[in-house]
Amino acid sequence: MIISDLKQIPGRVFPARRRTQNLVNGPAPIQASNFSMGLVTLEPNGGQVPWHNQEQEEVYFVVSGTLEMCLDQERRILTDGMAVYIPTGLFHQLTNIGTEPAQFIYVYGPAGDVAHWRQELDGSLPKAGVEAPPLPEGAAPQCTDPPAEA
Repeated sequence: MIISDLKQIPGRVFPARRRTQNLVNGPAPIQASNFSMGLVTLEPNGGQVPWHNQEQEEVYFVVSGTLEMCLDQERRILTDGMAVYIPTGLFHQLTNIGTEPAQFIYVYGPAGDVAHWRQELDGSLPKAGVEAPPLPEGAAPQCTDPPAEA
């Protein structure tokens, strides 16, 4: 039996003020061919998964918090217990608009790294309205903070 234990997985911190802990694939003990899964903690007041798209289809399941979800040109508020489906190729962004940390589980398939992780870490994430479609009207701005100096 292979077990991933969040208490044993430090995760990765991203410039957009979030920590991602892989439960399936990446550095996690569980490796799968057809999907990846993990827990993301977004810092209060703007922690974010910035505007991006990817080849994999994905689902976000909100565990806690109040989040602004942008998908293509739609903008909605998500709270604990809600899940959202993200089709292949559509730009999307998730922002913590609450004053407490927020958590969500992601599941995407097929398995593999998603390009936006690398892009955010190396500062090459396409900017909304410039190299990528604009965000929906009224949306929180895309985090384009450069990576912290090592």
